[in-house]
Amino acid sequence: MWSMSSNIVALTSVIVSIIFIIEPLINPQTETFFLQAKNAVKMAFFVSLAPLFFLLRETSTISSTNMKWLNLETSTLPFTIQSDTYTIIFLPVAFLVTWSILEFSIWYMEIDHNICVFFKYLLIFLLAMVLLVSAGNLFLFFISWEGVGFMSFLLIGWYHGRSNAASAALQAVLYNRVGDIGFMLAFCWLIKNTQSLELTYILSLPTSTIILLGFISAAASKSAQFGFHPWLASAMEGPTPVSALLHSSTMVVAGIFLLIRIHPLLSQNSMALTICLCLGAVSTFYAASYALTQNDIKKIVAYSTSSQLGLMMVAIGLNLPYLAFFHICTHAFFKAMLFLCSGFIIHSLNEEQDIRKMGGLQYALPMTTTCISTGSFALMGFPFLAGFYSKDAIIEAATTSYTNSMALLLTLIATAFTAVYSMRMIYYASMMHPRMNPTLLYNEMDSRVLKPLLRLVIGSIMAGLLIFFVTLPDMPITHTMPPHMKLTALIVTILAFAMAHDLAKTYWVLPSKDTALSKDYDPLVFNPVVHRTTTTIILSSASQIIAHILESILLKMLGPGPFEHFQSTPIKVIRVSQTGLIKTYLSIFFITLVLVILTVQLFDTQM
Repeated sequence: MWSMSSNIVALTSVIVSIIFIIEPLINPQTETFFLQAKNAVKMAFFVSLAPLFFLLRETSTISSTNMKWLNLETSTLPFTIQSDTYTIIFLPVAFLVTWSILEFSIWYMEIDHNICVFFKYLLIFLLAMVLLVSAGNLFLFFISWEGVGFMSFLLIGWYHGRSNAASAALQAVLYNRVGDIGFMLAFCWLIKNTQSLELTYILSLPTSTIILLGFISAAASKSAQFGFHPWLASAMEGPTPVSALLHSSTMVVAGIFLLIRIHPLLSQNSMALTICLCLGAVSTFYAASYALTQNDIKKIVAYSTSSQLGLMMVAIGLNLPYLAFFHICTHAFFKAMLFLCSGFIIHSLNEEQDIRKMGGLQYALPMTTTCISTGSFALMGFPFLAGFYSKDAIIEAATTSYTNSMALLLTLIATAFTAVYSMRMIYYASMMHPRMNPTLLYNEMDSRVLKPLLRLVIGSIMAGLLIFFVTLPDMPITHTMPPHMKLTALIVTILAFAMAHDLAKTYWVLPSKDTALSKDYDPLVFNPVVHRTTTTIILSSASQIIAHILESILLKMLGPGPFEHFQSTPIKVIRVSQTGLIKTYLSIFFITLVLVILTVQLFDTQM
């Protein structure tokens, strides 16, 4: 167990890291704000390393501090900061990845006049994620959750002058709002029916399937699971540093982290675990199959993120939250590096993103192609790279558990697809002869580009091993397994690697004419159905219903109908009086004339 001094160091480290991030935001108008932001995150990273040294020697416990904010009739709403194993390990990963992304952004966004505003948004985005990870109660978690979502809207729509960027930002908000309804319902129920919103108290409550389904729906939308996935690929309309930060260590892993936090409740509900397992398996398979047919380099990396998030959800469904967290940490390094390398290549090729129009970059950009190849191999789960330790552990656990065999099969197929589309991207972008017009390549030896990539490539190689040893005390002992089961993930990856190698070689001898059926491929036709067909049906049905209501209620009850009924009686009286007899008309005329004369005389006498 941790000593009192260890707890103090851990909490102090978290609080000081938050202060370092907030400090530049106090005066964001300075011309060197972007440098201050980068240095602040750099200092926060070094401060966050201190608790790791205690974690290597001792088993972590939860330590927290809180400040009261609001008292309600049934509960209080305090700000509670806690420090546990997840917080201590995740914060250095998030700070190191963000530090690298911010340094790369100084080069990438140097011609943008609003670079200081951009860095301010990135800092607030990181701050929201740090508060989410270190939140000790559901109230602060909810505030951070909404903050992450709001900042993602601003960053994805950074180039709001482009219609695609504006629609992508709106799409991210709408998809997340649908899932967040579940979070808000669960949050409101807990406020009304419990005495405290502290996570330690909530996790001791009896499990409620309805509450768990609300949290799962929120996690599915935030982490782009099947049904909520279209917004994640659209998010690449933002600047490349935004994609790197959003896909690696911030927003998309927030949903998985929510399920990790409430896992003591999930572990007692087999229905919730089964939903997580099946949802994750379908998500990882669907996204991997979609990535196979993409030609946009950023879309390939984006759909690989969705596939890996599905794998994390599978780990949650297997009742192994620490493996999901392990994969979050390793995934952050190579995914951020893949996006930064993709952004550098796109910049160097005059904003060209089609991998079919690349080639030969291993000679023009050797450092960048080395990094993107290393990141792709880590994504595949190549032995002894970061992704190998986490992916292999998840698949190994799936093969030895009494789980849904179809979910296991989909997960293995998705693992094979990962190797195929990763090799396809490497072949098209890096190897063989150039297939693009001569362009002015940027200098990849620029320190603002080279240093971030070096830090991330080291993390992509070493992070898996280091985090494995840090988290080892909390991992259960693995029983002896048959060799063929132990090597399942590796065998699947190697077979897919060989298949991708052969497929890539055949592509080089095909005619240059683009006759591929995969140009607009969409597995299960999800996007057209959801974004076009479904919305058309809903809108047309709504217009018909509204038109019917307008006609039957507004026009018949409040419009000409009642007005006609109101006038019918005097009209009938007038009509009956029209007899056609001259004496009747003369009588009416003389009566009217007499009334007018009397009225005039009366008016004159009063004057």
